[in-house]
Amino acid sequence: MKILIAAVGRLKDGPERELVARYAERAAQTGRNLALGPVDIREIAESRARRPEDRKREEAEQLGMLLTPGAPLIALDETGKSLGSSDFAERLGRWRDDGAQAAQFVIGGADGLDPDLVKRAALVLSFGRQTWPHQIVRALLSEQIYRAATILAGHPYHRE
Repeated sequence: MKILIAAVGRLKDGPERELVARYAERAAQTGRNLALGPVDIREIAESRARRPEDRKREEAEQLGMLLTPGAPLIALDETGKSLGSSDFAERLGRWRDDGAQAAQFVIGGADGLDPDLVKRAALVLSFGRQTWPHQIVRALLSEQIYRAATILAGHPYHRE
């Protein structure tokens, strides 16, 4: 099962990009024998529309062009469900075992995600009620995908 991280905004070269790339590569290596991965990271430009609603709608349209129809969509949103790492790994494993082609994560821009895109999600996921910059969310998500692969592989990286 492929993993897609589709995000609004572009990461500049620097420690955040390196961290995301490192965890995505580790996830791909660990997940290779588990039929999990590779991790594909796609970025779209932030909309320049004046109104937040218009920006979110335009960004959702661009994100939608990156998505595989029928594959689980996971929207990152502060109002979403907070899962422990083991529960997150179990969800990914279940989707994989059910034959999903991909797990698709979407990360919104400064205004968040369009509500219609969030409604389409199989899971709305939160990394807490705090608001995080999209650079940090990508790093957190990449690490959790790697952690999920290690949990599914029975690797000692994750300790309960």
